[in-house]
Amino acid sequence: MIEMMKAAIFVEPGKMTVEEVPKATLRQDDDIVIRVVRTCVCGSDLWFFRGLSRQAAHSQVGHESIGVVEEVGAAVESVKPGDFVVVPFPYSCGKCPVCKAGFESVCPHGGYFSACQAEYLRVPEADGTVVKVPGSSEDYDDATLASLLTISDVMSTGYHAAASADVKPGDTAVVMGDGAVGLCGVIAAKMRGATRIIAMSRHEDRAALAREFGATDIVPERDQAAVDKVLGMTGGYGADAVLECVGSKQSFDTAIGLIRRGGVIGRVGLPHDVVISAEGTFYGNIGIKGGPAPVRHYDLDAGLLDAVLEGRINPGRVFTAEYDLDHIQDAYEAMDQRKVIKALIRL
Repeated sequence: MIEMMKAAIFVEPGKMTVEEVPKATLRQDDDIVIRVVRTCVCGSDLWFFRGLSRQAAHSQVGHESIGVVEEVGAAVESVKPGDFVVVPFPYSCGKCPVCKAGFESVCPHGGYFSACQAEYLRVPEADGTVVKVPGSSEDYDDATLASLLTISDVMSTGYHAAASADVKPGDTAVVMGDGAVGLCGVIAAKMRGATRIIAMSRHEDRAALAREFGATDIVPERDQAAVDKVLGMTGGYGADAVLECVGSKQSFDTAIGLIRRGGVIGRVGLPHDVVISAEGTFYGNIGIKGGPAPVRHYDLDAGLLDAVLEGRINPGRVFTAEYDLDHIQDAYEAMDQRKVIKALIRL
C-alpha cells in the first residue's frame, strides 16, 4: 500500500490547495527523506501565484524547509535518521570545482527544490546539500526555528547580495526591496561592516523592521526621485554598494542610477524585464554580480548558522504570520496582498 502525505498544490493562478500525494521516498543511494518541521512561502512563489511566471498546474511547490532526517540512502555519510537539518533551496554534489569554489547554487549536477511545502521531502545529493544543525529540532524555541528556516533561502540570499556587492567596513550600502530578502540584506550589510545602510521602503512596518535590523536611513521615494534623494545623501557620488533584492526593471534601473562610479551592484532578485546597458556600466566602471545564493557556503563558511545559534542575528523576525499546511491558500493570499512580510508554515 502506498503511503501518502499532505502537500501544497498549485492549481492555477490565484488558487492553492492541499492534497494527499504519495509520500516522498528514497530514489538514489545519495538521497535522504526528511520530515518537514517548518516551511514557508517565498516572495518568488508569488510570481506563479499571480500568473506572471510559468508553473505546471496541479504541481507541488516550495523551496524552503528545515526538518528531521527520516531515511538515508546507502551512500549517505554526513547525516543519520533523527538528525536535524536545514535544506538549502539548491541541491548540489559538493564535490565538483563549482561547489568547491563556493557556488553550490549553480552546481552542474544539482538543481532547485520545488516540493518543500509538504509533510515530507526527498533531498537528493544529501552530503553536498544539507546543513546539519546541532541537537534536535525540539531543542530550539519557535524564534530560533524561524531564523534557522531563513538560512534555507532568504537570509543566505540577502547575504549573497551583500557579498556580491562587496560590502566592506565603512561602506554606504543601499538595499533595494523591503521584502524578506531585502530585510535580510540589511542584516548582511551590517554584518559585513557597512556604517550607513539606506533601506528603500515605503511601508512603515517593513521600514521599522529594517531599522531594527540595522538600517540607518529609510528612503520611500521611487524612480528618479529615489536616485536624486540618495545622491543628495552621498554628496552627489552615490552608494558604494547596492543590494538589488527585487528583480524588477524599476528596481534595477534605480540601482544603476544611485551606485557610485566604481561601485558594485549585488543582484539577487530574480530578473524580470531587466536590460543592462553594457556601455553605461562600462564607462562607470560599475560592477554587477550575483545570482542564486550558494546557501550551504554562506551557512557554514560565512557563519550564518553560528550567527543564528548564538543569537547574533534574528532574521526569523521577517515571519510576521504563521499558518498550517491546510491554510496554504490564506498564506499565499496574505503575502500577495502584502498583509504579511513572509508567511511561515508550521507542520
